[in-house]
Amino acid sequence: METTAVVVGTGNVATHLVRALQQSDVRVLMLYGRNREHADEAARLLGVSSTTDWKKLPSGAHFYLYAVSDNALAEVLAHTIAPQAIHLHTAGSMGLELFPRHKPRHGVLYPLQTFSKSKPLNFRTVPLFVEASSPDVLAEVNRLASLLADKVYEADSQQRRRLHLAAVFACNFVNHLYAIAGNLVQSSHLSFEVLRPLIAETASKIDFLSPQEAQTGPAVRRDDAVMKKHLALLNDHPEYQKIYELISRSISGD
Repeated sequence: METTAVVVGTGNVATHLVRALQQSDVRVLMLYGRNREHADEAARLLGVSSTTDWKKLPSGAHFYLYAVSDNALAEVLAHTIAPQAIHLHTAGSMGLELFPRHKPRHGVLYPLQTFSKSKPLNFRTVPLFVEASSPDVLAEVNRLASLLADKVYEADSQQRRRLHLAAVFACNFVNHLYAIAGNLVQSSHLSFEVLRPLIAETASKIDFLSPQEAQTGPAVRRDDAVMKKHLALLNDHPEYQKIYELISRSISGD
């Protein structure tokens, strides 16, 4: 039997999720978006039909996947549609308690990855974390997840919240540090390109070493003289000084 899905959302996660469903022979019946322009753009990009009207969504899909911001999740889940279907949200930090009573078969399909619409991604390499309202629903969610990715893990809401927190440190905060580093080299009339080999080598070390084993730099060496010089160079950026001092103390264990 053909598996069908409706996807709610038009952002980065929704875009990659629709592509992964299509590549796994799951037929996406329709895409929903609150913004007409965004919905039309996503529909053209992905080759699916779209709507901004809940009443026009098909009610016979097997899965309804909600890939929207955490702030919008409760609102979209409140809509009454397809009570017999399995409804899944994709949020790492939100639990099962958001699902209303008229969606009794529900769960979570959380992809642990950073997504950008313009950057291709092999979804099969993305770890998926699943949770469900009952064992029979969990079996169906596992089946869907296995169609999409090679690695599927069961994790309850509390585990997933901690995982999402870890992801913020490992991805969002690290990316912000890249932005700071870029600002610093550009202020010296150098290109961010000079940092790319360093960033790539640092990331690749994690394939062979633990983060603790891979740690280098003045803080782990407790080289106070170098760190004082660095802080002096940041006198025009007191917010960078605070970040430098806080992370250095965390690395050195002081």
